Amino acid sequence: MSIWGKVLGGAAGFAMGGPLGALVGAALGHVADKQSSDDGEPKDSTKGISFTIGVIVLGAKMAKADGIVTRDEVTAFRQVFQVPPHEVKNVARIFDQAKREAEGFEPYAKQLARMFRSNMGVLEDLLDALFHIAKADDVLHPAEIEFLQKCAAIFGFSAEEYDRIRAGHVAGDDKDPYAILGVDRNASDIEIKSQYRKLIRENHPDTLIAQGVPQEFVDIANDKLAAINDAYDQVQKHRGFT
Repeated sequence: MSIWGKVLGGAAGFAMGGPLGALVGAALGHVADKQSSDDGEPKDSTKGISFTIGVIVLGAKMAKADGIVTRDEVTAFRQVFQVPPHEVKNVARIFDQAKREAEGFEPYAKQLARMFRSNMGVLEDLLDALFHIAKADDVLHPAEIEFLQKCAAIFGFSAEEYDRIRAGHVAGDDKDPYAILGVDRNASDIEIKSQYRKLIRENHPDTLIAQGVPQEFVDIANDKLAAINDAYDQVQKHRGFT
Protein backbone atom coordinates (compact mmCIF):
# COMPACT_ATOMS: atom_id res chain seq x y z
CA MET A 1 0.00 0.00 0.00
CA SER A 2 1.31 3.49 -0.80
CA ILE A 3 2.01 6.13 1.85
CA TRP A 4 -1.22 7.88 0.86
CA GLY A 5 -3.24 4.71 1.29
CA LYS A 6 -1.84 4.28 4.78
CA VAL A 7 -2.47 7.88 5.74
CA LEU A 8 -5.92 8.27 4.30
CA GLY A 9 -7.05 4.76 5.08
CA GLY A 10 -7.29 5.85 8.71
CA ALA A 11 -4.00 4.51 10.06
CA ALA A 12 -2.35 7.86 10.68
CA GLY A 13 -4.07 9.06 13.82
CA PHE A 14 -3.80 5.67 15.47
CA ALA A 15 -0.12 5.46 14.58
CA MET A 16 1.25 8.74 15.82
CA GLY A 17 -0.91 10.15 18.63
CA GLY A 18 -0.13 13.57 20.03
CA PRO A 19 -1.41 16.80 18.46
CA LEU A 20 -0.88 15.45 14.92
CA GLY A 21 -2.92 12.34 15.62
CA ALA A 22 -5.68 14.37 17.27
CA LEU A 23 -5.96 16.67 14.27
CA VAL A 24 -6.11 13.75 11.85
CA GLY A 25 -8.73 12.13 14.03
CA ALA A 26 -10.86 15.27 13.85
CA ALA A 27 -10.45 15.44 10.07
CA LEU A 28 -11.01 11.76 9.27
CA GLY A 29 -13.36 10.84 12.09
CA HIS A 30 -11.47 8.46 14.34
CA VAL A 31 -9.68 8.53 17.69
CA ALA A 32 -5.90 8.72 17.95
CA ASP A 33 -4.07 6.10 20.00
CA LYS A 34 -0.39 6.85 20.43
CA GLN A 35 1.96 4.04 19.46
CA SER A 36 5.58 5.04 20.01
CA SER A 37 8.61 3.94 21.91
CA ASP A 38 9.20 5.12 25.47
CA ASP A 39 11.59 7.86 24.36
CA GLY A 40 8.96 9.54 22.21
CA GLU A 41 10.31 8.24 18.90
CA PRO A 42 7.64 6.74 16.61
CA LYS A 43 8.01 3.14 15.51
CA ASP A 44 9.88 2.83 12.20
CA SER A 45 6.72 1.68 10.43
CA THR A 46 4.93 4.91 11.32
CA LYS A 47 7.65 7.49 10.65
CA GLY A 48 6.77 8.00 7.01
CA ILE A 49 3.08 8.37 7.85
CA SER A 50 3.83 10.81 10.66
CA PHE A 51 6.15 12.86 8.45
CA THR A 52 3.59 13.09 5.65
CA ILE A 53 0.80 14.22 7.96
CA GLY A 54 3.12 16.66 9.71
CA VAL A 55 4.01 18.39 6.47
CA ILE A 56 0.35 18.63 5.42
CA VAL A 57 -0.47 20.28 8.74
CA LEU A 58 2.51 22.66 8.80
CA GLY A 59 2.01 23.42 5.12
CA ALA A 60 -1.57 24.48 5.81
CA LYS A 61 -0.63 26.63 8.79
CA MET A 62 2.34 28.14 6.91
CA ALA A 63 0.12 29.03 3.94
CA LYS A 64 -2.21 30.89 6.30
CA ALA A 65 0.58 32.65 8.19
CA ASP A 66 0.03 35.88 6.24
CA GLY A 67 -3.72 35.76 6.93
CA ILE A 68 -4.90 34.26 3.65
CA VAL A 69 -4.33 31.03 1.72
CA THR A 70 -3.81 31.89 -1.94
CA ARG A 71 -4.41 29.66 -4.96
CA ASP A 72 -0.67 29.84 -5.69
CA GLU A 73 0.11 28.44 -2.25
CA VAL A 74 -2.34 25.57 -2.70
CA THR A 75 -0.78 24.87 -6.10
CA ALA A 76 2.69 24.92 -4.54
CA PHE A 77 1.54 22.43 -1.93
CA ARG A 78 0.33 20.12 -4.67
CA GLN A 79 3.69 20.48 -6.40
CA VAL A 80 5.44 19.28 -3.27
CA PHE A 81 2.98 16.42 -2.84
CA GLN A 82 1.97 14.43 -5.91
CA VAL A 83 -1.33 13.33 -4.38
CA PRO A 84 -3.24 10.66 -6.34
CA PRO A 85 -6.40 12.19 -7.90
CA HIS A 86 -8.70 9.89 -5.94
CA GLU A 87 -7.13 11.03 -2.65
CA VAL A 88 -7.15 14.81 -3.24
CA LYS A 89 -10.42 15.33 -1.31
CA ASN A 90 -9.13 13.41 1.69
CA VAL A 91 -5.86 15.35 1.79
CA ALA A 92 -7.90 18.54 1.50
CA ARG A 93 -9.88 17.50 4.60
CA ILE A 94 -6.68 17.32 6.66
CA PHE A 95 -5.35 20.55 5.10
CA ASP A 96 -8.61 22.39 5.83
CA GLN A 97 -8.80 21.00 9.37
CA ALA A 98 -5.32 22.37 10.04
CA LYS A 99 -6.37 25.80 8.73
CA ARG A 100 -9.41 25.82 11.03
CA GLU A 101 -7.57 24.71 14.17
CA ALA A 102 -7.27 27.53 16.68
CA GLU A 103 -4.08 25.99 18.07
CA GLY A 104 -0.83 27.36 16.65
CA PHE A 105 1.72 25.41 14.67
CA GLU A 106 4.23 25.00 17.51
CA PRO A 107 2.87 21.74 19.01
CA TYR A 108 2.97 20.05 15.60
CA ALA A 109 6.49 21.30 14.86
CA LYS A 110 7.66 20.10 18.28
CA GLN A 111 6.19 16.65 17.68
CA LEU A 112 8.00 16.37 14.34
CA ALA A 113 11.23 17.61 15.95
CA ARG A 114 11.00 14.81 18.53
CA MET A 115 10.25 12.23 15.84
CA PHE A 116 13.21 13.12 13.66
CA ARG A 117 15.67 14.53 16.17
CA SER A 118 18.29 12.00 15.02
CA ASN A 119 18.01 13.02 11.36
CA MET A 120 18.31 16.74 10.73
CA GLY A 121 18.34 16.16 6.97
CA VAL A 122 14.69 15.11 7.12
CA LEU A 123 13.75 18.27 9.02
CA GLU A 124 15.76 20.39 6.60
CA ASP A 125 13.85 18.99 3.64
CA LEU A 126 10.63 19.78 5.49
CA LEU A 127 11.76 23.41 5.82
CA ASP A 128 12.62 23.47 2.12
CA ALA A 129 9.08 22.35 1.30
CA LEU A 130 7.64 25.08 3.52
CA PHE A 131 9.84 27.67 1.80
CA HIS A 132 8.49 26.44 -1.54
CA ILE A 133 4.92 27.04 -0.36
CA ALA A 134 5.76 30.41 1.23
CA LYS A 135 7.30 31.91 -1.91
CA ALA A 136 4.64 30.53 -4.29
CA ASP A 137 2.97 33.93 -4.60
CA ASP A 138 6.37 35.58 -5.26
CA VAL A 139 6.28 37.32 -1.87
CA LEU A 140 7.84 36.19 1.38
CA HIS A 141 5.51 37.90 3.84
CA PRO A 142 7.06 38.94 7.20
CA ALA A 143 4.62 36.62 8.99
CA GLU A 144 5.76 33.73 6.79
CA ILE A 145 9.41 34.51 7.49
CA GLU A 146 8.65 34.55 11.23
CA PHE A 147 6.85 31.20 10.87
CA LEU A 148 9.82 29.65 9.07
CA GLN A 149 12.31 31.03 11.60
CA LYS A 150 10.31 29.66 14.52
CA CYS A 151 9.95 26.25 12.84
CA ALA A 152 13.69 26.15 12.23
CA ALA A 153 14.39 26.98 15.88
CA ILE A 154 11.96 24.31 17.10
CA PHE A 155 13.59 21.77 14.79
CA GLY A 156 16.95 22.59 16.39
CA PHE A 157 18.58 24.68 13.67
CA SER A 158 20.77 27.60 14.72
CA ALA A 159 20.30 31.07 13.25
CA GLU A 160 23.34 30.45 11.04
CA GLU A 161 21.92 27.15 9.79
CA TYR A 162 18.59 28.81 9.06
CA ASP A 163 20.39 31.48 7.02
CA ARG A 164 22.10 28.72 5.02
CA ILE A 165 18.80 27.00 4.28
CA ARG A 166 17.16 30.27 3.32
CA ALA A 167 20.06 31.13 1.00
CA GLY A 168 19.06 28.22 -1.22
CA HIS A 169 15.73 29.94 -1.87
CA VAL A 170 17.03 33.37 -2.87
CA ALA A 171 15.59 34.44 -6.22
CA GLY A 172 17.76 35.01 -9.28
CA ASP A 173 21.21 33.85 -10.30
CA ASP A 174 23.08 35.77 -7.61
CA LYS A 175 22.97 33.05 -4.97
CA ASP A 176 26.04 33.16 -2.77
CA PRO A 177 27.72 29.70 -2.87
CA TYR A 178 29.34 30.35 0.52
CA ALA A 179 25.94 31.09 2.05
CA ILE A 180 24.45 27.92 0.51
CA LEU A 181 27.26 25.90 2.08
CA GLY A 182 26.87 27.77 5.36
CA VAL A 183 30.51 28.85 5.60
CA ASP A 184 32.22 32.21 5.99
CA ARG A 185 34.21 33.53 3.02
CA ASN A 186 37.24 33.56 5.31
CA ALA A 187 36.88 29.88 6.23
CA SER A 188 39.84 27.63 5.43
CA ASP A 189 39.74 25.10 2.61
CA ILE A 190 39.71 22.32 5.20
CA GLU A 191 36.69 23.86 6.98
CA ILE A 192 34.82 24.21 3.69
CA LYS A 193 35.54 20.60 2.72
CA SER A 194 34.38 19.41 6.14
CA GLN A 195 31.13 21.40 5.93
CA TYR A 196 30.49 20.13 2.40
CA ARG A 197 30.87 16.50 3.48
CA LYS A 198 28.56 17.12 6.45
CA LEU A 199 25.83 18.60 4.20
CA ILE A 200 26.11 15.74 1.72
CA ARG A 201 25.82 13.20 4.53
CA GLU A 202 22.80 14.89 6.14
CA ASN A 203 20.90 15.48 2.90
CA HIS A 204 21.60 12.24 1.06
CA PRO A 205 18.40 10.68 -0.36
CA ASP A 206 19.39 7.23 0.95
CA THR A 207 19.11 8.62 4.48
CA LEU A 208 15.54 9.75 3.81
CA ILE A 209 14.58 6.48 2.14
CA ALA A 210 15.78 4.62 5.25
CA GLN A 211 13.43 6.82 7.32
CA GLY A 212 10.43 5.92 5.15
CA VAL A 213 10.03 9.49 3.90
CA PRO A 214 7.70 9.91 0.86
CA GLN A 215 9.22 9.94 -2.62
CA GLU A 216 8.36 13.62 -3.07
CA PHE A 217 10.89 14.50 -0.38
CA VAL A 218 13.51 12.21 -1.84
CA ASP A 219 13.13 14.32 -4.99
CA ILE A 220 13.57 17.49 -2.90
CA ALA A 221 16.74 15.98 -1.41
CA ASN A 222 18.11 15.31 -4.90
CA ASP A 223 17.50 18.95 -5.86
CA LYS A 224 19.14 20.06 -2.61
CA LEU A 225 22.20 17.92 -3.27
CA ALA A 226 22.52 19.38 -6.76
CA ALA A 227 22.50 22.92 -5.29
CA ILE A 228 25.10 21.97 -2.66
CA ASN A 229 27.35 20.35 -5.26
CA ASP A 230 27.02 23.35 -7.57
CA ALA A 231 27.91 25.76 -4.75
CA TYR A 232 30.92 23.63 -3.78
CA ASP A 233 32.10 23.53 -7.41
CA GLN A 234 31.91 27.33 -7.57
CA VAL A 235 33.94 27.69 -4.37
CA GLN A 236 36.51 25.18 -5.64
CA LYS A 237 36.97 27.13 -8.86
CA HIS A 238 37.16 30.42 -6.98
CA ARG A 239 39.80 29.12 -4.57
CA GLY A 240 41.59 26.72 -6.90
CA PHE A 241 41.58 23.67 -4.61
CA THR A 242 40.48 20.10 -5.40
